[in-house]
Amino acid sequence: MLISATKKTVFGSSELIKQWQENDDTTLWIDLDNVELEEEKRLLTQFNCHPLAINDALRERHPPKIELFNDYIFMLYRGIIANDDGLRFGHLQISMFIGKRVLITRHPQSSLAINELFSENSEKYLKRSPVHLALRLFHSSCGYYLKEMFSFEAELEKIEDDFQSSGNDKMMKQITSYRSQLVKIRRTFNYHVTMGERLKAYVDDEDTDLITDKEIHTVNDLRERLDRLLSLSQMYYDICGDLINGYMSVTSHQLNATMRVLTVITALFVPLTFLAGIYGMNFEYIPELKAANGYFILLGVMAVVSVVLLMIFKKKRWL
Repeated sequence: MLISATKKTVFGSSELIKQWQENDDTTLWIDLDNVELEEEKRLLTQFNCHPLAINDALRERHPPKIELFNDYIFMLYRGIIANDDGLRFGHLQISMFIGKRVLITRHPQSSLAINELFSENSEKYLKRSPVHLALRLFHSSCGYYLKEMFSFEAELEKIEDDFQSSGNDKMMKQITSYRSQLVKIRRTFNYHVTMGERLKAYVDDEDTDLITDKEIHTVNDLRERLDRLLSLSQMYYDICGDLINGYMSVTSHQLNATMRVLTVITALFVPLTFLAGIYGMNFEYIPELKAANGYFILLGVMAVVSVVLLMIFKKKRWL
């Protein structure tokens, strides 16, 4: 995309680069969408991009980062290309080289945010400055994250209600999976928040004019969205942790109640088993064996022992 103050916005391919070089009043946006690596490297080298920044941009996976060079700002962040159930985002690495009159975006697959803005609607952003358009792209990508996080919030509320009424191991496994995914998402958002802080520092840096004070509101708006995403992911992570801990506490309490009943039953039968063992021995001379009512006396003793033990357990609130 090539725009100028006097001519209509032009969409095209590599021929726009020559027009941009010949006219200092023009601003250029080059979007490298699934272009061959050698062609991308050649083009980025043509625009005097630093070799290390080019290597970072062309790597299949790299942590989000932002760097300030003499003629441009290099920004690398993670967008979304797809989302499966369970917060399993399909991340897309997007690199941006931001100069005074040019913005180069590079991504190996189609980007939702870039497709949305790569139209005449983005003309006003590019006319203002390439860095402003880059900030709007970053902001738009975060919007897709925010939409998915809000959708997950509704799902999490439903899980909370179901979990309180009929929690089970299957739901426990699902929540554990969500918590694991939130750890990964939170790591990405942490990187993005750090990038927002660096952008604010670049605005205040008097040694560069690539991003000026007029972008302070855009940067602050982006930082607020990044902070919100991080806080939401942290909050959902804590909620999942509370649900897991609550389920473990309830399960432990149920197990303790079961063990208490079994312990009481065992305690009741220990003295009865002792008496039965005494009179079950095969000795010829046991005086009580000659008693006419010995069987009923022993049953009575057992009954009295059982009742006394139950009263003791009740008094100690073991039952």
